[in-house]
Amino acid sequence: MEFVSVIAAAAAGFALGAVWYGVLADQWMQAANIPRGEDGKPEGGQSPSLFAATFALQLIVAGMMRHVFALAGIDELAKGLVAGLGVGLFFISPWIAINNLYAGRPARLSLIDGGYATLACGAIGLVLSLF
Repeated sequence: MEFVSVIAAAAAGFALGAVWYGVLADQWMQAANIPRGEDGKPEGGQSPSLFAATFALQLIVAGMMRHVFALAGIDELAKGLVAGLGVGLFFISPWIAINNLYAGRPARLSLIDGGYATLACGAIGLVLSLF
């Protein structure tokens, strides 16, 4: 059952990313300085392999969160949500900000990406605590 919970949690994080970056696509591309074609979409497009790799990485995050949750005894919805939000806000988001600081990227990019990391980890934590 653990494997199913990890897949479901990764799918929740992935789906949230589709919505998050769908809504914030223009702001994100501007902040990340992504070159765009005449159609306004990123030059070179987005290949299926990019999305497959993204989902594989979501599986790694969800799998490690499941392991940590099991060790910590996190097995209730509220605890899963709070722990997931904490992972995103206090582990992943600061790391994103550090990388962007050194790359000279705008703080807005860190807010967009960190906001997604926080909400996605919250969703992953919530789904993991359902199983």
